[in-house]
Amino acid sequence: MTSDSTNGLASVDAEVLDPLPTAAGSAVTPGSIVAGELTAAQVRDRGRPRQVRPFDHDRVARAVRELLIGIGEDPDREGLRKTPDRVARAYREAVEGLGREPAEVLTTVFDEGHDEMVLVRDIDFSSLCEHHLVVFSGKAHVAYIPNNRGQITGLSKLARLVDLYARRPQVQERLTSQIADALVDVLEPRGVMVVVEAEHLCMSMRGVRKPGATTVTSAVRGQFLSTATRSEGMSLILRGGRH
Repeated sequence: MTSDSTNGLASVDAEVLDPLPTAAGSAVTPGSIVAGELTAAQVRDRGRPRQVRPFDHDRVARAVRELLIGIGEDPDREGLRKTPDRVARAYREAVEGLGREPAEVLTTVFDEGHDEMVLVRDIDFSSLCEHHLVVFSGKAHVAYIPNNRGQITGLSKLARLVDLYARRPQVQERLTSQIADALVDVLEPRGVMVVVEAEHLCMSMRGVRKPGATTVTSAVRGQFLSTATRSEGMSLILRGGRH
C-alpha cells in the first residue's frame, strides 16, 4: 500500500498487495508461493479485485463532474446538473459485489440426497468491463453435481452468486472462473460447470464496432472434466437456447 499525498488515502500498487497468510501463519507475497503452504482457494484468489476502501459517493460525483469538463461539456447546464450524483448512485449499485464473499449468498443447503446434475440456465447479468468501464451483459448458465452427502443449495442462490461477482469491475474470463471456484469452495460439489455468454459494449460501441458479437467462456471442475458429463451439461444448455 502506498500513500496518496493529495488526499491522505491509501492506494493499491499491484506489485505490493498485502501478503497472503500461509497455513503456518507466515506470509508470502504474490509470486513467491511455496507449494503446500496456501489453500487452493487462496491461490485462486491471488490478484483478483478486492475492495480496498468503502464506496465514496462524493468522490465519484466529483470525478464525474471533472469528466464532463474534460470532454468539453458544461456540468452546470440544466441537463447535466444532477448527472454526477446520478452516476455515483448508479456506480454504487454496479459495484456492490466488491468486498462480498460467496458464503454470504450460498447460505441455504438442503440435505436431499440428490446425486444428479442441477442446472440453472439463462441467468441474466450485467457487469462493468474493467478496461473501459462500460457494460458487458448476457446470460450465465450454472451447473453442479452435489457432493457425496447429496446436499443442494437454493436455486435462487446460484443467480445471486452470479450477481455477486458480476457487480464489480470485471473481465468475462475471470467472472466465469470465480463463479465456478466459489461453488467448489463453499458447496464442495463433485463437479461444476459454468458457461457465460455476453455482448461487450467496448467491442460494439467503440474500437472494432461489431455490435451483436457474442463472447462465450466456460469453466469446468471435477466430474465435468469428463467428456461425457461435460457433453450432457452443454446439451442441456444448448437445448434451452434453441427454444
